[in-house]
Amino acid sequence: MSDMSDALCFLSATELQGRIARREVSPVALMRAVLERAARLQPELNCFITLCAEQALDAARAAEQAVMDGKPLGLLHGIPFTAKDLVNTQGVRTTFGAAPYRDNIPGTDAVAVARLRAQGAILIGKTTTPEFGSKCLTDSPLFGRTRNAWSAARTSGGSSGGAAVAVASGIAPLAVATDGGGSTRIPAACNGVVGIKQSNGVIPHSQAQDLFGNQTYVTPTTRTVADTGLMMQVMAGEHACDPWSIGVPKPDYVEAAQARGDLRGKRILHCLAPPGRPVAAEVARAFEASLARLAGLGAELEPFSGEGFDVEPIWRAINHTVWRARFAAIAAEHGEQLSATFLRQVASAAQVSGVEYQQAMFDRSALFQRVQALLARADFLAMPTLTRTALPLGQDLFGTIDIDGQHYENVRAHWFPWTMPFNMTGHPAISLNSGFAADGLPVGFQLVGQFRGDAALLRAAALFESAHGLLGRWPQA
Repeated sequence: MSDMSDALCFLSATELQGRIARREVSPVALMRAVLERAARLQPELNCFITLCAEQALDAARAAEQAVMDGKPLGLLHGIPFTAKDLVNTQGVRTTFGAAPYRDNIPGTDAVAVARLRAQGAILIGKTTTPEFGSKCLTDSPLFGRTRNAWSAARTSGGSSGGAAVAVASGIAPLAVATDGGGSTRIPAACNGVVGIKQSNGVIPHSQAQDLFGNQTYVTPTTRTVADTGLMMQVMAGEHACDPWSIGVPKPDYVEAAQARGDLRGKRILHCLAPPGRPVAAEVARAFEASLARLAGLGAELEPFSGEGFDVEPIWRAINHTVWRARFAAIAAEHGEQLSATFLRQVASAAQVSGVEYQQAMFDRSALFQRVQALLARADFLAMPTLTRTALPLGQDLFGTIDIDGQHYENVRAHWFPWTMPFNMTGHPAISLNSGFAADGLPVGFQLVGQFRGDAALLRAAALFESAHGLLGRWPQA
C-alpha cells in the first residue's frame, strides 16, 4: 500500500468530514484504502468477524455521487466505521462472538448504528468480541484470538478488542463498541485509543433486556477526543426504547470536545488504586506524569481514598445473574460449541440467590452515593484505567495475573478495579492514552465526570490529549 493510502487511513473523522465536503478526499478512494488495509492486517490482527467490502464500496460510490451532485451531507458523510459484533446491523451477520450464532442476520439496526448510517457513515465490518462480550480478553471458538495493535504477543483486551484494534491500526477512524464492566475502556487502554463509557441514558441502548437495572452501554471508540465528540453528537439523544434516555438533554458534543481554555478552577480527585490492589511501577509513574499534566493545565489536585471501591464481587453478582438468565438455555443446548470459560461464568451465578442479587443492587446504590459524595466537592476523578499494560495473548481469565513479577488471583479485580464501578453508577468515564511503558505498550489514564456531565468530561479529555502530544504515534504496520 502506498504511503498516501496509509496517510488517508490515519486521518481523523473530523478531518475527513471537511475534506470530503470540500471534494479533497474521494469517499471511494478512502473506502478502497481502508478496505485494502483491513484485508492486509486481518490475518495478523484478527480484529474482524465479518467484513462487508462490497456493500461498503457501493455505499461509498453513492456517497461520492451525492458530493458531486451538491446534495446536503450528513455529519459523517462517506466516513467508514466498524461495529462490534454484539451490536445489531441490519442485513449484516451479527454473531455475538458465539459459534451458535454464526449465521445470525438481524432484521434491524441497533439505534446507535441506525443514527450513524443516517448521518452518512458507512459500515465496513463487524469487529471481534468474546462470546456475548463476556470477558476482558478477545477470543472465541468462533474466530480464535485478536492480537494487540502494538504487539502480536499481547491481548487486545476486551470485550471490545476488535473495535479498539481496528481503530488503533488505522483501519477505520470510528468504531461502535460496548461496555458492561470496562469492555470499551480496557481495550482502549491496551491499544492506546480513546474509549468512553458515557453517562447512563446519553446514548440509547436498544438491545438491553433489563431496561431498568441495565449497566451496559453502546459506546464510541476513536483515535481522538474530537472524533469521540463527533460520534456522540450522532449517537446521543433520547429514544423511546431506552427509559433512561428519555428527557436527557443533548449538548453540543462536537463543540465540547475541542481543546479550548484550560482547567483553572477545576478540582480533580485522584487515586492510584483501591486499598491493597497492586499497580505496576510503570503505570504508577505514567499516572503521576498525567496528574502533573492536569496540574499544568491549571487543575487543583487532591487525593481520595479508594476505600469502598473494591466492587468486583458486587459487579459479578449482578452481571453473572443477568448472564445466567440470558444464556443458561443456550449453554444447555449448545455447550459443545461454547468455550469452557463462558460456560463456567454462566454456571457460577447458579449460587446467587434472589436476596443476594437484591443486596448487590443495594450495594450498587451505595456506590452511586459514594461517587456522588466525591463529585460534590470536585469536577472530575482520575485514576489509571488498568493496573498494568496488555496481558499476554494466551492469558486465561481464570488464571493468575502477573504485576511486576508477582502473581495474583482474580484477573478482573486486579487488572481493572477502576472500570466496573462506573458501569454500576452511570457516571461518564473516558480512557485516554497517557504514554508508553518500556515494553512499548500504551498506558491508559481514566477521567470520570459528573453524572451526565459528559460535555465537561470531553473538554477536560481534549485538553489532556492536546497537552501530551501523542496523536502522531501509531503502530507501524
